[in-house]
Amino acid sequence: MRCSRCGGACPARRRGDDFPRTQQRHFRIRRLRGPWLDGGVSFTVTDVPERERFEARDEAGALAGRLTYQLTGAIVVYTHTEVDPQFEGQGVGSALARAAMDDARAKGRTVVPICPFLSGWLDEHREYETLVARSTRKIK
Repeated sequence: MRCSRCGGACPARRRGDDFPRTQQRHFRIRRLRGPWLDGGVSFTVTDVPERERFEARDEAGALAGRLTYQLTGAIVVYTHTEVDPQFEGQGVGSALARAAMDDARAKGRTVVPICPFLSGWLDEHREYETLVARSTRKIK
């Protein structure tokens, strides 16, 4: 798996690639289908709080991507998004971003998007702008 932004040079890439599926806590399952997906592939996005990340898996259970975060009280910092090269361009990053932001909204959390991918995605999805911290002073 390589980082969608830096090509794999970042520290987040050094985390483990997988997590036993039996130990995951599923907060909700999202299925993504659309004409932009080859052959109608669907992805399941799951929150794995033990690893502080959201994971996207294909129908076969292969890890397609992940979005890592750090949680402190009512503040969630989204730090990094990675998509496996074979799944690039199929909406995995967007599915991860949407699931993470929907989860933050449902739990009443303030979001600090450090990840460049998520920051760019939020620029195009203004429906989530009320969740984003206006300045770092707000989170101290």
